[in-house]
Amino acid sequence: RVIDTVVGKLSNSFMQERQLLKLVVYSLLLINFALYIRNDWVISGHTLSVTSTLLDWTRAFAVTIDESAWIMLLILFEMETYLLADNALSRKQSMCMQLVRIVCYASLAHTLYAYTVYVNELNSAVLIEGVDNLCQLVGQDLSYADNLVYTKLDANNCAALSKATQFYYIDPPTFFIVEDRAGLIIELQLAWVDLIEALVWLLILFTIEVAVWLQDRNIGEGQTFAVLAKIKWLLYFLLWLAIIYWLYRGHYMFAWDEFVWIAGFVAIEMNMRSWRREIIQAKTAM
Repeated sequence: RVIDTVVGKLSNSFMQERQLLKLVVYSLLLINFALYIRNDWVISGHTLSVTSTLLDWTRAFAVTIDESAWIMLLILFEMETYLLADNALSRKQSMCMQLVRIVCYASLAHTLYAYTVYVNELNSAVLIEGVDNLCQLVGQDLSYADNLVYTKLDANNCAALSKATQFYYIDPPTFFIVEDRAGLIIELQLAWVDLIEALVWLLILFTIEVAVWLQDRNIGEGQTFAVLAKIKWLLYFLLWLAIIYWLYRGHYMFAWDEFVWIAGFVAIEMNMRSWRREIIQAKTAM
């Protein structure tokens, strides 16, 4: 009895600490979400104009849309793997959750589209003929971009922004943004990292969806779970490589956000593991 009491207290303490950890992580994700909205808004001031279409606006705010979808999916997974793991959902509840899930996946598909278009735009950057000094472009309502830092080009800053002799428009056919060759290479690398990172997260989503589907059917062990675990280790390793690259480029907010999202999904994995243990214990007790 004493041992059972001690084990019970330790288990309750662990559960409380885990819930506190999840609360901290989810709160940090909401703060990061607000920062990304601000970041998209600042950049859109350089990339959008009165002639921009609705699709241009959604592409400019692709990160905000993406983060919104991920937060909703995280809430769904928290409900499915912890809050409602032991409860049978009504038909109405199940349909509502599936509808939210479809909207989220549509938003994530839009993010992939936006990142793919941006990679294509960078690969189609137009060399500005007859210009060998950035100051020659002053007065054309352009912004100079370098490592995702956008600056309105004027006579006071043009000489300090770049000493290069070749410059490119990176957003044809609007021609609002100009970069030198070195900046274009960095921008393309960042765009590819964004695209690959988005694909990796979708694959992680797929592994979780498969596990949830199995556990909803009271399957808590087997070769499938071992394969999914190995796949997820590889996928999370790729996300850590993205963090290292962003740190190298000085994008500390991106690296921090990725770290917090990994922590958020580690919390979901902890829920999944506890849920699997309950399934296995229930079958053993039968």
